[in-house]
Amino acid sequence: MHFFKPLALASALLLSSHVAAQADRNRITLAVHGGSGTISRTTITAEQEARYRASLEQALRAGHAVLAGGGSAVDAVVATIKIFEDDPLFNAGKGAVFTNEGKNELDASIMDGKTGLAGAVAGVTTIKNPITAARAVMEKSRHVLMAGVGADKFAAAQKLEIVDPAYFHTPHRWEQLQKAKERDQIQLDHDGKPKTSAVSPALSEPFEAWMVDHKFGTVGAVALDANGNLAAGTSTGGLTNKLFGRVGDSPIICAGTYADNQTVAVSATGTGEFFMRGVVAYDISARMRYSNASVNHAVDQTIKATLSDKNGRGGVVALDKNGIVKYGFNTEGMYRGAIRADGKPEVLIYKD
Repeated sequence: MHFFKPLALASALLLSSHVAAQADRNRITLAVHGGSGTISRTTITAEQEARYRASLEQALRAGHAVLAGGGSAVDAVVATIKIFEDDPLFNAGKGAVFTNEGKNELDASIMDGKTGLAGAVAGVTTIKNPITAARAVMEKSRHVLMAGVGADKFAAAQKLEIVDPAYFHTPHRWEQLQKAKERDQIQLDHDGKPKTSAVSPALSEPFEAWMVDHKFGTVGAVALDANGNLAAGTSTGGLTNKLFGRVGDSPIICAGTYADNQTVAVSATGTGEFFMRGVVAYDISARMRYSNASVNHAVDQTIKATLSDKNGRGGVVALDKNGIVKYGFNTEGMYRGAIRADGKPEVLIYKD
């Protein structure tokens, strides 16, 4: 009998140390992006730069507060992206761009690296924070993706905050739509100059001009919590003057968003069609899982193979299971940043 007491005590101590090791606040990490594209010191003013930096820092601090308080990676991703969705500076939530019909159609997705569960919404028009609806789809339904009126109704049934579509309207975005319609052009960014229209049903070239121009206003976040769990989320307003209910990669799991505790969490921004064709977010994870590539190498390989070599543009923010952050993009710049256990935000904009 006495033999079992020390054995039981040793087992309890081992279990206790294991639990303690699992909850390690020193490894918490959060990284974000707010769009990539033609972003240089000559294309934005000092005032604009200051506004972007302040908003990125605010979002990072919001997510960090969740992680530092013991919250989950999923909690942190939602809290972070809500800051972006509430800021008209970005093309997500309030201040989203307008479709050809003069509507704001919003997309968002989220994935839990611990469980492998995911949720997304596409083309919603009344949900104040689409990222909360994506989470509700993940946690409160048997589905992964809901779209349009059905997704709006589901969000209302879940008691999420519902707003009149006019809430998303901002004068700046409306003016962009009018200019794009005057030229019969689709604009991929919230600030860039639009290029040639892409209204023909068939592509004569492997890419179209509107797919490779200027800044992409999608926002996203990836997080690693104290328990070693990863999560990723992405939110966007899509394209200015887009037609026919077009949906990009942001609400598509494996294309614009992916998370797996064994490898990495990824959120993407850029020319959505290329990210969907190349399942970019998952491709990064697959390279890490099957080739044992580092997150840095995997991101660089994927950006080259699925974007650069195919005339696509954009970028990702990736966070691996060890807390290593990798920003990967083939554009002139990307609004991005990270924050770790020390609570000191890192905010970057330009390639250099």
